Amino acid sequence: MARIYVDADSMTERHRAIILRRAVGKDHSLYFVADRRLPDVDKAIAEDKRERRSRVRETATREEARRIGSEIHMIVVGKGQDSADDEIVRIAEPGSLAITHDIPLSKRLIDKGLIVIDDRGGRLDRSNIDARLSERRNNMIFREMGLFEGRQRRFDDRTIQAFAAAFDKALSELL
Repeated sequence: MARIYVDADSMTERHRAIILRRAVGKDHSLYFVADRRLPDVDKAIAEDKRERRSRVRETATREEARRIGSEIHMIVVGKGQDSADDEIVRIAEPGSLAITHDIPLSKRLIDKGLIVIDDRGGRLDRSNIDARLSERRNNMIFREMGLFEGRQRRFDDRTIQAFAAAFDKALSELL
């Protein structure tokens, strides 16, 4: 069983749908961490719980079936800078998968021994994280100086497909 941690504050609904579609029903534990409830994740939790309970209705008592929960978890943290990041680092287990576009969080998770992919399908690891941190710092300096109007690229279908492929590959590595 794989453990997957999602920096849900930074993931679009399309990303979350891909994660849920590919991981639910395969007994992976999913942890979505955000500073607010996410209706699509709450709905997936309810559906997963119903499905798991229906599998044992013939063999379990009603009380036993009621105790069966979902392997999808929605963790809501207080608002504040890095509150979701800190919670992910706190609960994450080495050898698991994390999904985020937050570069400093990626560094913390890589140091803890997790596989990390970003929302565009990029793999972050010890070989490239320092360069990404440096690039991020430089872009911040340029923005503060008014020299860089760095707008984030939109998520087109190709970018979403790249994310889905990277997610599938990382999931395969875990198993």
